[in-house]
Amino acid sequence: MLRFLTAGESHGPALTVIVEGLPSGIPLSLDHVADELARRRLGYGRGPRMRFERDELRFLGGVRHGRTLGSPVSVEIANSEWAKWETEMSAAPGTPERKLTTPRPGHADLVGMQKYAFDDARDVLERASARETAARVAAGALAKALLAPLGVRIVSHVVRIGAVAAPSAVRPGPEDGPRVDESEVRCLDSDAEAAMIEEIKAAAKEGDSLGGVAEVVAYGVPAGLGSYVHWDRKMDGLLAGALMSIQAVKAVEIGDGLAQAAQRGSQAHDAIALDPDAHRAGGFTRRTDHAGGLEGGMTSGSPLIARVAMKPLATLNRPVLETVDLATGESTVSFKERTDVTAVPALGVVAEAMVSLVLASEALRKFGGDSLEEFTRNHDQYVAHLGSTASRSRPE
Repeated sequence: MLRFLTAGESHGPALTVIVEGLPSGIPLSLDHVADELARRRLGYGRGPRMRFERDELRFLGGVRHGRTLGSPVSVEIANSEWAKWETEMSAAPGTPERKLTTPRPGHADLVGMQKYAFDDARDVLERASARETAARVAAGALAKALLAPLGVRIVSHVVRIGAVAAPSAVRPGPEDGPRVDESEVRCLDSDAEAAMIEEIKAAAKEGDSLGGVAEVVAYGVPAGLGSYVHWDRKMDGLLAGALMSIQAVKAVEIGDGLAQAAQRGSQAHDAIALDPDAHRAGGFTRRTDHAGGLEGGMTSGSPLIARVAMKPLATLNRPVLETVDLATGESTVSFKERTDVTAVPALGVVAEAMVSLVLASEALRKFGGDSLEEFTRNHDQYVAHLGSTASRSRPE
């Protein structure tokens, strides 16, 4: 199985991530990771920090001469603005120049201060910040490198920003990632894209923020990842937990989950048919994909579809939300930290990373292997076995 751990604060010297469990022999370069991090920075409505906080990367371990070694891979993402924050964020004994004592509603500030006995919200917000997702995207880039030889392709796109939604029938194919990234809001529908940009402009003019929904689609996933035998091995739960852990995410939907709650069973389920070309599904196909590629806690071989809903960002460019100054006990408004109008375009990239990490972990659990060669050989043998079971179901 794959494990990863991130460390670092938003304005600290660097973020780091350690990914354990990758087999040896995966081709890997800093450019591969940098390209994924650059995608995270895309999107209309992002603030000026996206121009300042460029990602300076280096491998600290686990990679030699462009390939993984089978040992833990460590990636460092340096903070190019560290010089401005070195005094305020110093690890040496001392005191900050200014304490933040007016916690922002909707953020981790207040409860974090209560839980860890802090009198300065910066002790909370630096780690709670969505800047941490840069380390997740770096880890996701490694997971994608493992999944690519299996033929797994993971793409995302924005389906809603604020009140503007894209047509539900518009969905990217496995090779459409670059086309999605060409959109300023990472939306495939041009009319919806234009309306989303206007929605962002209106919110920006009022100093407000917007949430929205991104959809992740994974193609080429073989049937049988995950399991029905225990609650903590169900793929639905693993994906939902991973996606819900993304900062500001408040809901996750697999397939047509919410719509199915209002449907009858005759409408909601995916009919099964034989399809000799559906190799990763064992020679079977689903007439529809209402289940989002998951049945009984396992992947079915159909495209895996998950939607992730992000609330509006808690930091506003025009602070109007009431709070309490913890130093004086007086009612006031929350402090302003550098922020975006919306981060929904970046949400899809982060969600891709989390889906990739879950799929890679379950693929390693299923196929094993200390080297990429062994891992892919085990996968290929399993897929061939799936095909042989389907052939016995066909009439002579």
